[in-house]
Amino acid sequence: MEVHVLASGSDGNCTVIESDGEAIMIDAGISCKRILSLMDRHGIDKESLKAILVTHEHTDHVSGAGATARKLDVPVVANMATFNASDLGNVQHWVYKSNQDLNIGQFHVTPLPTSHNAVEPNCYFTEVDDKKVLVATDTGKFSFQIEHALAVSDVAVVEANYDLDMLVNGPYPYSLKSLIGSERGHMNNIDTGLAIKRTMGENDHRKIFLAHLSKTNNTPDIARQAVSDITGIKRFQVDSLEFPGDSRIIKVRERSGPPSPS
Repeated sequence: MEVHVLASGSDGNCTVIESDGEAIMIDAGISCKRILSLMDRHGIDKESLKAILVTHEHTDHVSGAGATARKLDVPVVANMATFNASDLGNVQHWVYKSNQDLNIGQFHVTPLPTSHNAVEPNCYFTEVDDKKVLVATDTGKFSFQIEHALAVSDVAVVEANYDLDMLVNGPYPYSLKSLIGSERGHMNNIDTGLAIKRTMGENDHRKIFLAHLSKTNNTPDIARQAVSDITGIKRFQVDSLEFPGDSRIIKVRERSGPPSPS
């Protein structure tokens, strides 16, 4: 099982989870052309894609979803409010309700509500056999459900959008700073680090990937260092994209210790 972070940040977000010849895509906030190119670069068979799951309607998460769904002849999976707000054109659409489990091929997916300035935003917790992946961005706080998913995940792609000092002293207008820093905005490095620390187990095996870093209010080095300082996880073990156009393949490894409770 592999997690392919094809894009992450305010310029666009797209993640593919692949297992045994099948794949699902979470968000498609970059162009269809770029998505297809990155799938080729990562060795993802386009015929393997089963669906595109959309977290919410913001452009950096849906701008390429309609075109990619039509090109690859796959459905868009979203709740009705998000689908109606996304303006994706003529696509296949599978509807779900938040907290309603979905089975897409071999993937067992649980949409979990997030706290963001969108109509009905969700993140996704995906399970295949005993392997678990959380992709949780665009939220101002982690709910109990998200923290539980974070605790049991093998790979956690979680938001660390901003450094508080950089946001406060940065160029954004006060109204936007207030929204970003609110519970309907984004997670900062410290809050993300504290959530990871709260959910650490005795035999913690998780791979942590910091996602959706702001170009203006954060840097990969600052984010990784903050999380490392709070959690005690070595800095080189906390990953993120490093530069525009960067992408990542994260392999879900077998657990060496006893499984986490679920």
